Amino acid sequence: MTLRDTPPFRADHVGSLLRPERLLRARADRAAGTISAEELRAVEDDAIRDVVRMQRDVGLRSATDGEFRRTSWHMDFIYQLGGIHSTDEKIRVHFHNKQGDLDFTSAALAVDGPVRLEKTIFGDDFVFLDSTVDEGVTAKLTIPSPSMVHYRGGKASIDPAVYPDEEQFWADLSAAYAAQVAAVAELGCRYLQLDDTSLAYVNDPEQRKQLTERGDDAEHQHLRYIKQINAAIEGRPAGLSVTTHMCRGNFRSSWAAEGGYDFVAEALFSELAVDGFFLEFDDERSGGFAPLRFVPPGKMVVLGLVTTKRGELESKDALKRRIDEASRYVPLEQLCLSPQCGFSSTVEGNVLSYDDEVAKLALIVETAQEVWG
Repeated sequence: MTLRDTPPFRADHVGSLLRPERLLRARADRAAGTISAEELRAVEDDAIRDVVRMQRDVGLRSATDGEFRRTSWHMDFIYQLGGIHSTDEKIRVHFHNKQGDLDFTSAALAVDGPVRLEKTIFGDDFVFLDSTVDEGVTAKLTIPSPSMVHYRGGKASIDPAVYPDEEQFWADLSAAYAAQVAAVAELGCRYLQLDDTSLAYVNDPEQRKQLTERGDDAEHQHLRYIKQINAAIEGRPAGLSVTTHMCRGNFRSSWAAEGGYDFVAEALFSELAVDGFFLEFDDERSGGFAPLRFVPPGKMVVLGLVTTKRGELESKDALKRRIDEASRYVPLEQLCLSPQCGFSSTVEGNVLSYDDEVAKLALIVETAQEVWG
């Protein structure tokens, strides 16, 4: 089995990591006005150096900044796009867990101007991250996919006075993302991940029902999303690996959608022009591996078999059995291993400890070494 020198790696992870207590205190102090933005950034810098060191020490070949400078995995990016603003209206997303349900509430967004890239988003953040990684470790930048701009509000969030023709909105959105991709590559980024819950959500009949009720084409929306992601990354430079991560929601150890990847699988795996797919397979609500039969040769599949939603450590033997099961549908050479999602998609984090997080990442590295060498 050949070693992988390009992303995604045999042992990898999605991106977000639990925020240390000192960082949470500093964020609260900044919100209260008792420290400056510069003082907060200094705390963030130190915390990122520490978490990059942890990723190296457990044996990972990639490193993120844990998304330590963000409140949420997607909205911190989306609101920096020109032409998009938050509104007073609230969006409530209903999440589930084994103990009960809870809601995630955030401001709605409005597309009230031409969508454009006004600056390289997270550019300074990536430059700092890249400066902290050791030789042999690849700095990985995670951003929400173009689909997430649309999925939050659908066509109702787009001002018809700005975009009387919705096709122009899509063209501008993909062009803004293409400019972002080119800009981060110019800064030295060699590993970019587009996080996309929408392509997993639409596998859930309840989610498709909600889309239909708000006036969207639930049966074909994933085809539009695939098309626009492809347009965004079509001109990426050689040497930049692009992956996408698709899970069913992650907020304080809870999820928003259920169901396997069957509804989107054929179009998604055969048409989406990314180098690898990070997929959620940590429990029965994620469905089976059969949709992987549509993965073409050359595309990598990162099996999210280790859960970030609870602290109990998985069995290495059980992980190996599941990898073997997945290899019935896609060759072992095209498989990798990771957690099913981030450990802290929002600043609150999931319900597990730092030691749990480190143990799970180490388990992934150890298992990958034993499976792939």
